Amino acid sequence: MNTVLSYSVAEAVGASGVGRSFLYEQIKSGRLKARKLGRRTLILAEDLQSWLAALPTIKAGVQ
Repeated sequence: MNTVLSYSVAEAVGASGVGRSFLYEQIKSGRLKARKLGRRTLILAEDLQSWLAALPTIKAGVQ
């Protein structure tokens, strides 16, 4: 069993499909929680999932 507990910013970008700058904006604004380990920025998997789940949904017929 190889469960991911945290992501680097680059890994979070790949896992979420959003851009690096946008991800940093979300961290800076406090919408996405991140942690520091020395110089590394880590995002817990559960925090990334919660942030994605909280994004607005698209209503039917709206593009």
